[in-house]
Amino acid sequence: MARDQIDMTPVESRDQLVAWLAKGAKPEAGFRIGTEHEKIPFCKADHTPVSYEGRRGIRALLEGMQALLGWEPIMENGHIIGLLDVTGGGAISLEPGGQFELSGAPLETIHGTCRELHSHLAQVRQIAEPLGIGFLSLGMSPKWTLAETPVMPKRRYGIMSGYMPKVGGHGLDMMFRTATVQTNLDFSSEADMVQKLRVSLALQPIATALFANSPFTDGKPNGFLSMRSQIWLDTDGDRTGMLPFAFEDGMGYERYVDYALDVPMYFVKRGDTYHDVAGASFRDLLAGKLEALPGERATMSDWSNHLTTIFPEVRVKRYLEMRGADVGRTSRICSLSAFWVGLLYDQPSLDGAWELVKDWTAEERGQLRRDVPKLGLSARIRNRSLRDVAKDTLDLSRAGLVARARENGLGDDETIYLATLDQIVDGGASNAEDLLARWRGPWARSVDPAFFEEAY
Repeated sequence: MARDQIDMTPVESRDQLVAWLAKGAKPEAGFRIGTEHEKIPFCKADHTPVSYEGRRGIRALLEGMQALLGWEPIMENGHIIGLLDVTGGGAISLEPGGQFELSGAPLETIHGTCRELHSHLAQVRQIAEPLGIGFLSLGMSPKWTLAETPVMPKRRYGIMSGYMPKVGGHGLDMMFRTATVQTNLDFSSEADMVQKLRVSLALQPIATALFANSPFTDGKPNGFLSMRSQIWLDTDGDRTGMLPFAFEDGMGYERYVDYALDVPMYFVKRGDTYHDVAGASFRDLLAGKLEALPGERATMSDWSNHLTTIFPEVRVKRYLEMRGADVGRTSRICSLSAFWVGLLYDQPSLDGAWELVKDWTAEERGQLRRDVPKLGLSARIRNRSLRDVAKDTLDLSRAGLVARARENGLGDDETIYLATLDQIVDGGASNAEDLLARWRGPWARSVDPAFFEEAY
């Protein structure tokens, strides 16, 4: 979730920005798991999108959730646009087209992640059902056109939607029609950050393939297993992609800061006002030379907000964000976090994963990224099917989870959450492939059954 930060400390130098990233490092005992997921609301009566206003709209949903949870409302120009648990728990926010997002609390185990998810969905249903609102578990709205999709009253999204068509063909589709699940994980040092970033970037296409769940657009198949992932290939080349520089010698906090400084800005926020500076350079803001705001200097808020407007496959903030997966059913949300925790939070598994990918070239990684949205696990790299690579990766993840030995009350460790992924790599279909089979068969070439069968 892009939640704007408030820290008006002036930025005097690039070194401050590097130090800000470095402060994210924490001891391994402090490692936590953050899981974010977006879900697409719909009107149960007629499978239409849910507008913001109205007796049965998104505002009413948020107000009901606020009354239920007692969380702090996040307001903008008199509109409630999110909720925050000020005790350090999670937050609820709106994506541009009304996608309803939970940004989970930092938790110690996948068991905790799943408990949080089930509690959240039960709470949402308690408020949404009397309003006639349901939620899809697909990675893209399957039926409505872009023009039919509502717009949420958030100023930053207005700025982004004005800029997106200038830099790519599918930025508005990304904003208004897609939904993702994301796992956020910690690092202990600069070297640990770099190793985890490299491994997770290289393996992100495997997550895309395993979690592919967006095969429909405008009421029919779109030709892809993960249209959400395909859309990102034509959104904004300045701020997306596989970060080839991360694999070069000298990679570290400074190199990521230099990359981020060269990503064009969207806005500068002062008080409650968003100043549209789309396309401008953060370096100019650092120097007090921003044409739209003469003399205005950068603050730490500007920096942390700017980092939320960069969208590579793995994003570096004071933690790492895994951004390659379509959202899916409840079990899949838990399994994404398990997949990455097993790989990245156990050093032998992390080292094994690096051995798996360290010789891949930037060209091979890029081609795999381009192939996966259409081909899924049938894509190939180094004369191997991605399904075979995924099996090796899952074995490493499982070993990492076994080594963590975090058990629930029944004595099960976190490997139980990999079961749905095992079924896929052992020859089963991804959810996208299963959806297409149902569309061709029992759904009789209609996407409407998805509003029953693929709702939370």
